[in-house]
Amino acid sequence: MATTSEPLEPSEPLEPALSVRQVLTLERVLAGEPEVVAGAGQLDRPVRWVHVAEAPDVGVMLTGGEMVLTTGVLLAGDEDKQAEYIRSLHRAEAAAVVLGLGRAFPAPPEVMRRAAERCGLPMVVLHRPFPFAELTEEVQCRLVRRKFAAVSLSEAVRTALTALITAGAPLQSLLDEVASHAACPVVVTNLAHRVLATAGERPAVDDVLRDWERIARQAGGSEGDGWIRAELGGRGERWGQIMLCGYRGDTATGRLLADRAAEALVLHRMLGGNSAHTWEEQSAQSLLTDLVSGVVPARQLLPRARAAGLPVNRRTFVPLVVRDVESAQLDRVLRMLGLPGLVAELADGAVAVLLSLARDQDAPVLTANFAARVHSEAVGTVVAAADARTAWDDVPAGLREAQHVADAVADSSAALDLPAVVRLKDVHLRGLIRLLRDDPQVQSFAERELDGLLRASDEDMLSVLRTYLATGRNKSRTAQLHHVSRPALYRRLEAIQTRLGVDLDDFEQAASVHIALLAHDAQQS
Repeated sequence: MATTSEPLEPSEPLEPALSVRQVLTLERVLAGEPEVVAGAGQLDRPVRWVHVAEAPDVGVMLTGGEMVLTTGVLLAGDEDKQAEYIRSLHRAEAAAVVLGLGRAFPAPPEVMRRAAERCGLPMVVLHRPFPFAELTEEVQCRLVRRKFAAVSLSEAVRTALTALITAGAPLQSLLDEVASHAACPVVVTNLAHRVLATAGERPAVDDVLRDWERIARQAGGSEGDGWIRAELGGRGERWGQIMLCGYRGDTATGRLLADRAAEALVLHRMLGGNSAHTWEEQSAQSLLTDLVSGVVPARQLLPRARAAGLPVNRRTFVPLVVRDVESAQLDRVLRMLGLPGLVAELADGAVAVLLSLARDQDAPVLTANFAARVHSEAVGTVVAAADARTAWDDVPAGLREAQHVADAVADSSAALDLPAVVRLKDVHLRGLIRLLRDDPQVQSFAERELDGLLRASDEDMLSVLRTYLATGRNKSRTAQLHHVSRPALYRRLEAIQTRLGVDLDDFEQAASVHIALLAHDAQQS
């Protein structure tokens, strides 16, 4: 994979937008001795701008979110105008009104106070003379700085994500970059709210996934408490969403960050993401690979499995490993049979399948049905299975057992007459040798027993010997499989015995050669 430029340093989330409450705590404002006389329950409203206005019809000049400063000089002596002034601010969705007491109003006007209370509009009076210019300068400088910071963050994120996409980085790298800027967990889901990928600090992500069923049910609701979403889709089609979970900055900045991330993910998907697999397949592969490896405890992977849509409560799990078939075919078989499960490609052409069955379902019968369907679609496929597990913590060992069984019969030419579902009991000696193949003494034994054939590099002789021993020394079957006459086979067997210095009619000597050949094949594979 191509390398990218130096990653940006993780950015701290911007402080929340200035609220009415925060404006009132500014040092310059405190000098005017502010007092909230109405709408005290609405002081967390965000202030988008500060506007000084004396006109009675100021509401028509506003667009919403303004803190309006006034002395009320044009309202004094007319209670109808005072009430209408407050109502017009409410209709314009002003954030608050600040009235400087003085010549026009020596005390808070009761008509305006009552109207503001009814409308839920914060009304603040200043008891000491106060230059409005200082307040507007202070607040607007802060707002401009925040706006510039938000634009800078947007461009920084867009530049970083574009560089990753250009370099062919995987989806996870993009999400890690987004999470570093958001400083909170990031989750990508499909339209069914199944989790496809996550990023962020692992403990925080796990906390989100543990409660994912509730979060998913509320996913269509309004944003709040830092839960910010952006839709994923293109060409008139939606196919998922990205969510910032518990973003601590202001909603506008979080939404901007989520939008930049969504743009990058859509582009990444359109360009293929440097992978032949869909995000759903990558999600399953990541989960099953972690289960097989055992690097991450199974208990810690349970929230990921549940969030990925795998039923995990009171279930029976059947670990399978299938060879010589594509993962897409197995996924299609699961859908045809209506079996819930995950499918993911492992190394060396093996595909892991984890079935999740209800406790009252017959696991052996359903596993056999799955294997029969697989064999009907792909002849010569090996379907290896471990015994069903009822505890999630036992699933990793089951997957490793199924993988071991599949590896033990990887050489299909030697693994004759296999059952539809191969289990540990079916691999016998072959399975044991597979486990011991890296032992130096076993390697030395194989080299010593087969030295006469290995030095000659006679693969044809090895192939005949392999079939002869695998068929239980059945000469007729061996001749048939190698398409030679029996006299020709006899001559080959005699040559093999001469080179090895053994008598293959002697059970113990034949068994020793068979074990050595199994060890040799296991080492070579």
